[in-house]
Amino acid sequence: MSQRNDWENHTLLHRGKEAAHAPLHAYADEAGARAGTTPYRQSLDGDWRFFLAPTVADAPRDFHRDGADLSAFTTIPVPSTWQMPGVTDLKGFDRPIYLNVRYPIPLDPPCVPTENPTGCYRRDFTVPELWRGRRILVVFEGVDSAFHVWVNGREVGFSKDSRLPAEFDITDDLRPGSNSIAVRVYRWSDGTYLEDQDMWRLSGIQRSVHLYAKPQVRIADYRVVASASGRLTVRARVRGADADHAPEWRISAQLVDAHGAAVFTQPLEAAVGIPNTMGEFAEVSAEVASPRLWSAEAPNLYTLVLSLKDASGATVDCESCQVGFRSVELKDGQVLVNGAPIIFTGVNRHEFDHRLGKSITEEQMLLDIRMLKQCNINAVRMSHYPSLPRWYELCDQHGLYVIDETNIETHGMIPWNRLALDPEWAPAFLDRGMRMVERDKNYACIVMWSLGNESGYGPAHDAMFAWMHANDPTRLVHYESCYLGPATDVLCPMYATVERITELANKRDEHRPVILCEYEHAMGNSLGNFHEYWQAILAHPRLQGGFIWDWADQGIEVKAPDGRAYWAYGGDFGEKVHDAQFSCNGIVWPDRTPHPAYFEAKHLHQKIAVTAVDLAKGQVEVRNRNFFVDLSGIAARWLLLEDGAEAAA
Repeated sequence: MSQRNDWENHTLLHRGKEAAHAPLHAYADEAGARAGTTPYRQSLDGDWRFFLAPTVADAPRDFHRDGADLSAFTTIPVPSTWQMPGVTDLKGFDRPIYLNVRYPIPLDPPCVPTENPTGCYRRDFTVPELWRGRRILVVFEGVDSAFHVWVNGREVGFSKDSRLPAEFDITDDLRPGSNSIAVRVYRWSDGTYLEDQDMWRLSGIQRSVHLYAKPQVRIADYRVVASASGRLTVRARVRGADADHAPEWRISAQLVDAHGAAVFTQPLEAAVGIPNTMGEFAEVSAEVASPRLWSAEAPNLYTLVLSLKDASGATVDCESCQVGFRSVELKDGQVLVNGAPIIFTGVNRHEFDHRLGKSITEEQMLLDIRMLKQCNINAVRMSHYPSLPRWYELCDQHGLYVIDETNIETHGMIPWNRLALDPEWAPAFLDRGMRMVERDKNYACIVMWSLGNESGYGPAHDAMFAWMHANDPTRLVHYESCYLGPATDVLCPMYATVERITELANKRDEHRPVILCEYEHAMGNSLGNFHEYWQAILAHPRLQGGFIWDWADQGIEVKAPDGRAYWAYGGDFGEKVHDAQFSCNGIVWPDRTPHPAYFEAKHLHQKIAVTAVDLAKGQVEVRNRNFFVDLSGIAARWLLLEDGAEAAA
């Protein structure tokens, strides 16, 4: 059998890539960690040299080498997706493709067509002198769909999974002065068969790229567990210390409240343990008396400052993250957050901007969060892949519950569970779920992990479910496609009728809560019977809400010949295989202007219910549907309108 190409080998998940871990910032000291500033991080975003070839064979072979001829290259901004209008010249052989279920390539896993548009990227960079003697790593936050990377002409790695970071240690490949980094991105790969989500199919270095530098002995990862009882546990993984001297190193942890005051009189400290193959570990724990709990209604946060100290007590490395004390559990057929049976007023959200495609800015995230909160939405399902780390930080800060979803969907496979049943594909399933959990484990907003979307059900899902529970017992696990099977902690039907969810909630031999992972498909003039769902949800304790499909129309802004802008959908770019305007299912337009459905959702999601008791006597009932906050901060005003005009107030 001939050797497979890396991008057509489903048994090759990655090469040269670092183990997944929580986001690292490489702070120099505790002050930098509290301020969020570091001299040991450098962005590689901006203009890169770029060449787009119609096939892998047509791509320049030696563009990564010193002295390569780049005269045919143009420039492209990073992050971006090369098919978006205005990003680069498509030269007629590549374009955006919108599909819901069907694959954009012939169904022949793990093989992909020879016509495989290939983007070649290159730029130069200089490492600061301050970084000398440190380990230097490059992080690609997201590249679609697979890529090779070279530094100074040497291949340092290969990666798949377009929605999780790929990180490579390039210390030994660097040289004084100017260095080069080159990336070859394949539009189609065997990973394409695992990423058949309802979305625009776009390619490129779609998320940010950066360098960071760590000391030789360094914090490589850490896990924070902060329970509603006040118990705080921090477990750090340290790399670089040899066995003889590992116990001389110490981990120190301090917690800072919202006012900047230290929670502990003295930082928590523990010696680093004896190394194993993954590094050295140290763990500290303590009780925090009466912590201010985190919830979507009251997103109280603390800041953890985690330090690594040498034998002299000097700080050599620091990390920091937000910490929210909260609990998530199943009890008596309900999901409880901090002991309360919350109701999810949720929505599914794709990462998409009508001008930037998959390359989302913080400004866009904040706009979404502000409008979500104004719509009384308290939860977001990441459909159907993990988002940028900054998104979860903002959800922690502003208060949104999150279902974090593995980047797996095989909707167009025949049958759906074809890959889930194939043991050769099981490592790819598990790797994607594991890496998501390892990256996102410290975000308070995440209350459930999801095994993916519309991928059938097979042993691969059972393995993912078991691993997630074993490695993170503080959260629940969600998966719709096993239906009433064992690989989900909640029943999460998709587009079930009001009658069906009521039947499930009353099922005597079933003790899991019912949460609609998708419902009220918001295309066109929709949400007509939304009130019927909410009558049922409020009447049955085991019905705990759902997630509207979906948040925003996926339209791409283009210019008409007369210069006017309009939103394009499937088929508008000349692609032969597409699903037309089915990309537009949101309760807001692509620019986030609300549809009428937005206001219907806002009304039925409202957390303050006003019911007429006796209007002749001016009596109304005001009910607080929040679980953690009272109405003391709310000012009420009433109006009486007659034919639209104010008659009394």
